[in-house]
Amino acid sequence: MSTFPRDVYFFATCLIDQFFPDAGMDAISLLEQAGIRVHFPENQTCCGQPAYTSGFPEEARQVAAQQLDLFPEDWPVIVPSGSCAGMMQHHYPKLFAEDPLRRQQAERLAPRIYEFTRFLIDVLDYQPQDCAEKTRVVLHTSCAARREMQSHLSSRKLLERLPNVIVAQQEHEAECCGFGGTFSLKQAEISAAMVEDKVAALKASGAERVLSADCGCLMNILGHAAWQDAQAGRTHPSLPGEHIASFLLHRAGAKT
Repeated sequence: MSTFPRDVYFFATCLIDQFFPDAGMDAISLLEQAGIRVHFPENQTCCGQPAYTSGFPEEARQVAAQQLDLFPEDWPVIVPSGSCAGMMQHHYPKLFAEDPLRRQQAERLAPRIYEFTRFLIDVLDYQPQDCAEKTRVVLHTSCAARREMQSHLSSRKLLERLPNVIVAQQEHEAECCGFGGTFSLKQAEISAAMVEDKVAALKASGAERVLSADCGCLMNILGHAAWQDAQAGRTHPSLPGEHIASFLLHRAGAKT
């Protein structure tokens, strides 16, 4: 596009902060390479989704309220997770429906929330470079990201713009991997059965690695695949995977 925002905020999410920091840094690197100044509010924590979806709205409000004050400038807020972006865009206004001041803040923030891949496609019309050899990948998108942010479409568009990348199709692509935030803790046996099916479908696609824009799903899928490898005595991962931001940076030759 001929014009695009020169400044953005980056909301990393707690999962990326704690478990996948490289994915966050890689997403920031891609934005900076596109000529955008990325601002990282240091007081950011969690979007409040775990409490919200577990039926604790008051606790969710306390967490979410701390995030509302972090983005005073009228810049886009880039979120490298569709489920967290969906929480901030679609659920913050409802969460603060009875608080006029906070509701106004939430309603002003909502249109500025962008899931990372949607921002690359819809705002930047990003044309990724592909300096690597041919590879076959399979895409997994979280349920919330698919329903609320349609980031499965933008993620697929990004991958289709890489000439040396073949995107395999998994069976039952829209089915949940079993993570579901606290669902995987509260319903561990059901979650384990779901991720068993998901890992089998991803492997059956014949892809060399799985990609996702949602690190909760990645943690669940890759963790289960690693457990299977350990049980079988395999020393190399049978299902490698990474956040799509890291994959794009690798393909551009900007990360080894």
